[in-house]
Amino acid sequence: MMELSEELIFGLIDAAKKAREMAYAPYSGFRVGACIVADSGNKYTGCNVENASYGACVCAERTALFNAVCSGERSFAALLVISDSEDITFPCGICRQTLLEFISSDMPIICCDKNGAFSIFTMKELMPHSFTKENMK
Repeated sequence: MMELSEELIFGLIDAAKKAREMAYAPYSGFRVGACIVADSGNKYTGCNVENASYGACVCAERTALFNAVCSGERSFAALLVISDSEDITFPCGICRQTLLEFISSDMPIICCDKNGAFSIFTMKELMPHSFTKENMK
């Protein structure tokens, strides 16, 4: 598991807050920002993008992951999620499933409230008994 220093976490919070400001959320009004750290040390951000056809929406976590994958990254060390909520925000189910393709079960997922107060979980804690590529062998 990656060593999460306060400096790193606060840097991720700042990056995710900036991404959250770019969110396109005219239907829900629920803006989300995310920042994923690749094993290379590079950081990639994402925001949620809504659509009148709800199935065409994409969450901040997947946007950040897809930005990283488009840049050639394939392994990751940490993810941070922040929204406009008073409560901490967790990745939704489809984001968890998508992330499982690329991350280890012990990768830290940092879940924040709107002000940056956070709790840290592993993917195994957030999605026990998950279905991964290892189940397809």
